[in-house]
Amino acid sequence: MKRLLALFLLGIVINACDDGDLEVENIDFTEVTATKCTSKDVVYKIKDSEMLLIEIPASTFANDQTPEGTPISIPITSSVKVKYRQYNGSITADNICPTIPNANPSLQEEWNATAGTIQITTTAIKSTNQTTGATRITGYRHYIVFKNITFEKPDGVQTYETYVFGNYNTTVSALPLNFGEEAQKSTCDTRVFNISGSELLTFNTSNYASLFENVVTTTPRTALINSSNTLSYNIYNNVVNNAFLCTNPLPTTPVLLEEWNAVDGVENVSGIIEITTNDDGLGGVGFRHTIRLKKVTLKKGNSDFYLGDDYLLGSFIVAQ
Repeated sequence: MKRLLALFLLGIVINACDDGDLEVENIDFTEVTATKCTSKDVVYKIKDSEMLLIEIPASTFANDQTPEGTPISIPITSSVKVKYRQYNGSITADNICPTIPNANPSLQEEWNATAGTIQITTTAIKSTNQTTGATRITGYRHYIVFKNITFEKPDGVQTYETYVFGNYNTTVSALPLNFGEEAQKSTCDTRVFNISGSELLTFNTSNYASLFENVVTTTPRTALINSSNTLSYNIYNNVVNNAFLCTNPLPTTPVLLEEWNAVDGVENVSGIIEITTNDDGLGGVGFRHTIRLKKVTLKKGNSDFYLGDDYLLGSFIVAQ
């Protein structure tokens, strides 16, 4: 009898100690793909009857890599929100994305983040041409982590020192790089262009006379991409031509949309310009100079892509 009474009293003491303590609940969306609403700036994950969402400007997810070890940090505020929701049945995007979301199933519980930081690490998603080695950026992967996030729940608060939201992927339009074999020499300076509508690939060198000497080559002349030999790839919002490029100052239209610049080369390794000269089929009236780009990488901001092991810039004819 005394033993039963002791156990009863011990149970009362334990219950008294538990009174008021918060039960830690774990929410896990590790295996769920993140999606963005098309009509509002909300990135969300859905798992059966649960939802984890971030209200954040779409411009936060820039199409550029973040420097290594330096994620973007955004504080949770009244305009940047993180919420966890639980419903009484399975849910879909229609429960979050429309201006007036579906009311069924009904919301049973909601946690609102009141403090913390959203960290975003962005890397480029690339495709690779197995023949040429060329890479092209097809999108960006945004790895999202919540740091020191505090949720206000119906029965109290819950804090995570680190909570991994996971990856949110965005897509980008592929760079056209739709150049033909014919290049052209600028009429106003030493630049050599290949133009395809609104696309422009430009080689500019301070060594033009020696690189493009009107003498047939037996082995290619070479130059390394550096401050004296630059290569750029530009995209405009309309067609460009030699007259536009030779106007000084450059007109405000067409508008430059993107500019990628070649990374400096390494001797016998990368960033090499090769030029061959011949007079085949020209009947002694001129010379054809052909420019090939060997193992060239182009960069914009923190992002880059590999043009390929061997890429033809183009060829042009100079009268003898």
